Order: sequence, then structure tokens, then C-alpha cells
Amino acid sequence: MTIIESTVEVNKPINEVYTFLSSMNNHQQLMPENIYNWESTEDEARFTIQNMAKLAIKISNRIENQELIAIPTEKPPFDLELKWNVAENGDGTIAKLTISADLNMMMKMLASGPLQKLADHQTQKLKEILG
Repeated sequence: MTIIESTVEVNKPINEVYTFLSSMNNHQQLMPENIYNWESTEDEARFTIQNMAKLAIKISNRIENQELIAIPTEKPPFDLELKWNVAENGDGTIAKLTISADLNMMMKMLASGPLQKLADHQTQKLKEILG
């Protein structure tokens, strides 16, 4: 299993960060420009990653003000889990995105860089949006 992580500190209370992340409708704002055909509801999102794949994910687990887990709803090119953890840090919140992907050696060489960029982009956008 390939584990990709990105962590950011957001100067907002934990419940505000968690509430934002708990709606898949908000996740479009976190995506880079190579994501298109975005459709979402509170619990699910469908989108296309340019030159890669179409993905459909849904939030499978919520632990209020702690954790959100999203998993594919249709067969992805590889098994994947997206997990957001939030933790209080003084006046702010630490938000950590962990992408767990079951990649063979070839896929790992091709996909680990773009997946790391995606994770970093999402955490940075979260910080920009929520300040």
C-alpha cells in the first residue's frame, strides 16, 4: 500500500474545518485545474482527472471533528482511500489528508508523484479558503 500524506494548519476552529470537509460539494474548491466534469452531493463526488481516470467517491465514514474517509463507489484503476483527519492545535486546526493507494511498482512510479501533488494542492487550498 502506498501512503501519501499532506498536513496543513488552518486558523479556524476544528468544527468549522470539519464541517467544510464533511460536504463533498466543498471539495471541488480544493481540486487542481486538471480535475473536470465535477458532480457532487453532500456525500458523493464524480470527476475526471485529466489524462488519467474517472473517479466516483463517497464518504464512507464520519467521526465528527476527527475524521472523514472517502472511498470509490465504482471500480477505480486501483484501490484507493482518502482520509482527512482534523485535530485541534491551540486556536487553530491541523488538517491531514492521507491517500492510501494499492499500486503495483509500475503504477507507483507513474501515480505517486501526481497523487502527492494532489494531496499537497488540497491541503494548501483548504488553508487558502478557510484562512
